Amino acid sequence: MEIKADAGDYVSIKLAKREVKGTILESYDKDIILVKLESGYNIGIPKENVFDVKVIRKYKGEKVKYDIPSGKGKPKIGLIVTGGTIASKLDARTGGVRALTDVEEFAKFYPKLFEKYDIKINSPFMELSENMNSSHWKTISKEVKKMLDDKQVRGIIITHGSDTLHYTSSILSFFLRGLNKPVALTFSQRSIDRGSSDAELNLECAAQFVLSNCAEVVIVGHATENDNYCYALRGTKVRKMHTSRRDTFKAINCKPIAKIGEKVEFLEEYNARKEGNEKLELDDKFSNKVALVKFYPGMDSGILNYYKNEGYKGLVLEMTGLGHVSSDWIGKIKACIKSGMFICASAQTINGSLNPKVYSTGREIEKSGVIYLKDMLSETAFVKLGWVLGHRNWNGKEKEKMLENFAGEFSEFLSE
Repeated sequence: MEIKADAGDYVSIKLAKREVKGTILESYDKDIILVKLESGYNIGIPKENVFDVKVIRKYKGEKVKYDIPSGKGKPKIGLIVTGGTIASKLDARTGGVRALTDVEEFAKFYPKLFEKYDIKINSPFMELSENMNSSHWKTISKEVKKMLDDKQVRGIIITHGSDTLHYTSSILSFFLRGLNKPVALTFSQRSIDRGSSDAELNLECAAQFVLSNCAEVVIVGHATENDNYCYALRGTKVRKMHTSRRDTFKAINCKPIAKIGEKVEFLEEYNARKEGNEKLELDDKFSNKVALVKFYPGMDSGILNYYKNEGYKGLVLEMTGLGHVSSDWIGKIKACIKSGMFICASAQTINGSLNPKVYSTGREIEKSGVIYLKDMLSETAFVKLGWVLGHRNWNGKEKEKMLENFAGEFSEFLSE
């Protein structure tokens, strides 16, 4: 039968034994009607099974009109919107999500945040997190400094895609020296149009955290699959551990800094807020000539020649076990280090700490000049190496700086 409805129209579809209501989506199969149900789920209905389609409401596009509540008398929070699922909404025609386009849209979808707090909002860019690089990190850090220099701003929330969020939280932990107020990065695994969205709780918990006394860079997100409370996780000791669960981020080799429910309950020691005139120092030097390389069985050590010939200044080798690669790599490693490259070791196991002294292979690799980074996460090691090598004034001190605990990147009880 001919379907007289367009993508985006809200319709009633009559089948043999029931009636289905939902929004028509663009379908790439001419024989299938794709429908988004009121539950948020999508279904495909063969046209041959359809008796009738009635258009209840035609799609007219979307007009954003939302009056942001007055912030007078409310705690002032900085909000930096950079993209990701948390800053996306349903596209009624495709069934997918697309980026929110302005401040009013963000306020419309998260009204409780704007009703409860005085929000100072800015969006320096809208980008999927997998597209981010050091230029994005620098832009975010400059915006953080600008907002934190406002004495009325109590703390900063940064919304961001989840996939590379732990890279951003790590580098901000190094860029923001002498941090005087809380900075909380947050995300959502599921967009706000879905009943199971984690966005609203993550935002509310992030807002509670940035009003606390803790001057740390953290990731705030669901602690469990339920909508009961969140954790604040140290920016250098956190990793995305699941592709889709709402409690995807986990503290690694440490406890969460805080549990956030009806109040903020601290679980670990932290750096306290500075209430005086001390201003944040922005130290955003970074060398892009660094790489993270995962060793695997049978891997050709010739890959090291590629990085050496391309002028890379440093590598983080994600090693097996307590810190091992194949013995036939050692000669190439020595040659790279002799040429001026800095090579660091991190653990593939994620949990635990490297110890090159247990086996002869590890002792030989360490003797070649590789810097063993104890329990530092690979992603943190990668961004820290880029940050350290970006400081020309640290020439000759690179190993010392890589082993210095700047932002809680080492867990002392594991690093002995």
